[in-house]
Amino acid sequence: MSVAVGLLGDVMLGRNVAAALRTRSPEKLWDPALRELTSSLDLVICNLECCLSSRGRPTVRLPGKPFFFRGPPGAVRALSAVGIGAATLANNHALDYEEIALRDTLAILSISGIACCGAGRDLRAARAGVVVNAGSSRIGLISFTDHPVQYAAADGVWGVAHANLWSQTPGWLLSAVSGLAARCDHVIVCPHWGPNMTTEPAAWQRRAGRELQAAGASLIAGHSAHVFHGVGWERGPILFDLGDALDDYRIDPVLRNDLGLLAIWRPAIALELVGLRVRHCHTALAHSADADWIATRLTSACAALDTHVQRVGEQRFIVRQQPGGVTTKRTPAAE
Repeated sequence: MSVAVGLLGDVMLGRNVAAALRTRSPEKLWDPALRELTSSLDLVICNLECCLSSRGRPTVRLPGKPFFFRGPPGAVRALSAVGIGAATLANNHALDYEEIALRDTLAILSISGIACCGAGRDLRAARAGVVVNAGSSRIGLISFTDHPVQYAAADGVWGVAHANLWSQTPGWLLSAVSGLAARCDHVIVCPHWGPNMTTEPAAWQRRAGRELQAAGASLIAGHSAHVFHGVGWERGPILFDLGDALDDYRIDPVLRNDLGLLAIWRPAIALELVGLRVRHCHTALAHSADADWIATRLTSACAALDTHVQRVGEQRFIVRQQPGGVTTKRTPAAE
């Protein structure tokens, strides 16, 4: 039987989301139809865009940093409520409340039975992948971020797995991917890459995606832009950005950062995308005009990357590589 893996983008449990959790149960952050869908999957993975702790102070590593995200320890139940079994931590908010809060985050996830990767007590721990059982399959998961370098782990220093991919993909990252591939059925790479509010992958992201798949990645599921991108395809799908999955952010009426994607990947069978409506501290399946907007945007964004989108439901889509498609054909005009 094929394994079914769900992939969500950024989940932020701080600020107003944390406040909402004081008056409502964790399940109420997610629409029942979405929770029913994720409960049918063998594994759900997200990027945790905050630390989980009641300790620490806002970092001073980044002068002028405008946003600090910290959810209370009990917010971990919001992850469990939507079936998340693994979380990636390599991002630009993992150390918002310094080492002590990051340490709490890893401990809370462990106690809750949620696997994680992308951050740790030193360089080796931060860069290490994790192996998660999903159905009868062993899924290798590895996570890294290209920003900020001030959060990077080092020998004897807590932090995140940092990788600068602008000129080339680091050898340690390619080796880590190939090492996981040798002992797992499938390898998923989750990069937190690129600037906010972009609508398409940069040339360097497309090049890195190819190199990561050549090293053994079965699927790449990225995030960071807060806006979903199209899907590329080399040896397998490259989800350059899934958009947001839960937040309290201001909505851009043009870029529509309130609309995200849940990817459902069944290796060697299908990649399905499910449109999400992400509104203030609540996430549901997209409907009506929101679903139509996602359909139009997704079709155009995927066509630019030589992939084909088939709409199979109101907010559900199957993505396939175009026959003879070459994902390197089109280079963005600006990066």
